[in-house]
Amino acid sequence: MTFSAAHAQSQSWPARPIRLVVPFAPGGSTDVLARVLGQKLGEKLGQPFLIDNRAGAGGTIGTAIAAKSNSDGYTLVLGTTSTLAINASLYPRLAYDVARDLAPIVLLAKGPFVLMSTPGLPVTSLKELIAYAKARPGKLSIASSGNGTSVHLSAELFKMVAQLPDIVHIPFKGGGPAGVALMAGEVQLMINDLPPAIGPIRAGKLRALAVADSRRSPLLPDVPTFAEAGLPGYESLSWFGLLAPAGTPAAIVTLLNSTTGAILANDRDLRARFTELGVEPIGGTPAQLAAFAREETRKWSAVVKKANVAIEGGS
Repeated sequence: MTFSAAHAQSQSWPARPIRLVVPFAPGGSTDVLARVLGQKLGEKLGQPFLIDNRAGAGGTIGTAIAAKSNSDGYTLVLGTTSTLAINASLYPRLAYDVARDLAPIVLLAKGPFVLMSTPGLPVTSLKELIAYAKARPGKLSIASSGNGTSVHLSAELFKMVAQLPDIVHIPFKGGGPAGVALMAGEVQLMINDLPPAIGPIRAGKLRALAVADSRRSPLLPDVPTFAEAGLPGYESLSWFGLLAPAGTPAAIVTLLNSTTGAILANDRDLRARFTELGVEPIGGTPAQLAAFAREETRKWSAVVKKANVAIEGGS
């Protein structure tokens, strides 16, 4: 498509509602973030954004649906750490290739994971935890929301960096059951993203030991980073990107990028809602999202390989 043709198409776009595929079930952080963003984009662009939840197989089903859709600007997808960086190494038969099949638009937000312990564990700091675990090999367990999830791989990376291979990984069917087991003392540790962790931490049901970012979270200002707590080199983020099927006209991608970037930078309501979700609005160019996804893919591929994590299937 020539520049003039692409420009003309962007001038008439959008002429009808836009589908925003969310590759996870309604009600979770990804879904809420997509609905907040979709409402704001709809207001700016004059057409509604219709949220299409297509959950299953770690986000691979919905992402594949979006990647195979028409590249006319009327289908977008909300990408995450799992769908854009982890799944390529995790699933042996993945029906999409991020670099080949998806056009990056903008990095929407990032948020840190947090290491938590049950209050019954007699440690109050990361250094105390590491010493306690090394003195009791095989006696501590760490929960996750399931094999191959970002929560699981964050735990595996922590075990590698802290040199604690004997902490036992216990997978659950979702973050909810894992959190319940942690609060009940059935497991001692969990590394999770902030939204489901904030309430139990503030209520004293869980103890936050460190946040996995380069700086402290405004939601947990008294909790140190891993580096501050004595373990530099550990960082694990939950992040979200907006993408379109490959081949979407460049003029439409540019318009979406500039419109979304302005909302992320200037819309106080959206920024407040994102903060409630434990993430920071980011923005930037499509190329920056692509580069960040490549960097994260390399990072998590190494963790998957070293921890020998495998998931059957993929879509």
